[in-house]
Amino acid sequence: MLDVRRLQVLRAVVTSGTVTAAAAHLGYTPSAVSQQVAALEKQAGTALLERVGRGVRPTAAGLLLTEHAVLIGSAVARAETALADLRAGRTGRLSVRYFATAGSTLVAPALARVRAEHPGVRVDLELTDPDDPLREVVRGRADLAVLVQGQGPTSGGFRLVHLLDDPYAAVLPLGHPFADKEVIDLHALSGEQWVGSEPPGPCLQPVLDSCAAAGFSPDFAVQSEDYATAQGFVAAGLGVGLMPRLGLRNRHPGVVVRPVRNPEPIRVISAAVRETALEQPSLRALLDALRDAAATVDPSDEPRPR
Repeated sequence: MLDVRRLQVLRAVVTSGTVTAAAAHLGYTPSAVSQQVAALEKQAGTALLERVGRGVRPTAAGLLLTEHAVLIGSAVARAETALADLRAGRTGRLSVRYFATAGSTLVAPALARVRAEHPGVRVDLELTDPDDPLREVVRGRADLAVLVQGQGPTSGGFRLVHLLDDPYAAVLPLGHPFADKEVIDLHALSGEQWVGSEPPGPCLQPVLDSCAAAGFSPDFAVQSEDYATAQGFVAAGLGVGLMPRLGLRNRHPGVVVRPVRNPEPIRVISAAVRETALEQPSLRALLDALRDAAATVDPSDEPRPR
């Protein structure tokens, strides 16, 4: 295999016309330059230079390798420029996973800011279930994931960064006996039929855990994995539900939403990032933008009862 450094020495000799001039240009001794050329000739299996007076000129093989040395030098220079752009955050690609209710409130404004600050960076977004993205980060398939996660391990090459606490609220049909209450004790809903709005996983678990702490298990009469559909079932009088505030930003006109207590279920929204990916300025910028977007969200903001 031809040595790239020796190719660049040959290029300097051919360009300069003499070993002495090439040595001065490269900062080598003439003897070192001659040794490098001799070693390259041994690798190539043929002579690369021939003497002409006090100088040298390339043989056909030497001219061929010099031309390739120019191409290699240009490719290395482009690689160095590309690496500098990547390290400075001017270029690159980020792979991001997120779940639906975090999309409009957190991911959209954060991504808009990153695109403004790092226009050369491409962000590949993929919508997933709330409990799936962590595996994508752990396996190295994603640089960052927005997920529902309370506390998790911080080893294994990734880090969890808290973004937002998203409390659940009671969703009741209009005219429900509790619709006029300012706040509802969770145990008061124990005798109700329930509309489920979460699949098994991290979004359902706070509901089950809080109901258990209040002394009952919810009786799910209807199951839905979509907040808009679940609100429609509640509005039709098929049951009550507990839904996270971020999932209630588009309110069905046939329901009322009231805070609950004793206890109040809360899901924790975090960002999982690969430690090695944090070297990218664009990823650090995205994480900062997600934090700022989360700081502007007030999931407890709720219209007063009519």
